[in-house]
Amino acid sequence: MTRKEQKEERKKAILMTALNLFVERGYYDTKITDIAEAVPMSTGLMFHYFESKEVLYTELVRMGAQATTSFGRTGGAGEGGQEAAAGDMNSIRPDIYFTKFLEGLFAYSKVQPWVFNMFVLMGQARRAGMPEEARQLALSVSAIDSSSKLIELGQKTGVFREGDPKLLATCFWATVQGIMEEMAVDKTLDSPDPEWIVAILKK
Repeated sequence: MTRKEQKEERKKAILMTALNLFVERGYYDTKITDIAEAVPMSTGLMFHYFESKEVLYTELVRMGAQATTSFGRTGGAGEGGQEAAAGDMNSIRPDIYFTKFLEGLFAYSKVQPWVFNMFVLMGQARRAGMPEEARQLALSVSAIDSSSKLIELGQKTGVFREGDPKLLATCFWATVQGIMEEMAVDKTLDSPDPEWIVAILKK
């Protein structure tokens, strides 16, 4: 492994360790020394990668933001170009798209459990009192707008129920958020059937 690869691996270890601790303890009850000890590495070396806890936290929120915007671009779930839907958003029926997206999300999250924690972190980051840059970044991204367009299309084709598309999208994502947070807390929970969630939108 090259020095550059070693550095990237160590940076990833810091991020994943910090993510776990921020979710378990909260931002303000997690110290940079706690993260360094859990990695493990010296606090001095930790500052070589991230100059402060706030910078580290903001980097994690940025990761979450990129994952969120990927829904609207490609339907991907998580890193590495994982496909959450069997095709482009405009090429398959909206209800099938949402179902395939959730199947991909749940399957990827079971292999990469940090995704559950990322949902928790992004929910926390939107709250008042969190580091402002991270909070504004978390508030700036949402899958609701792209979902609303799909829901509107589904309404026109008679697949989805009538109602405000944006409100329906909000209900859909609030349900997904809640499920992901519960699964972050209880690792023994099975993934729900995506059809249960998509049923929120259907007639």
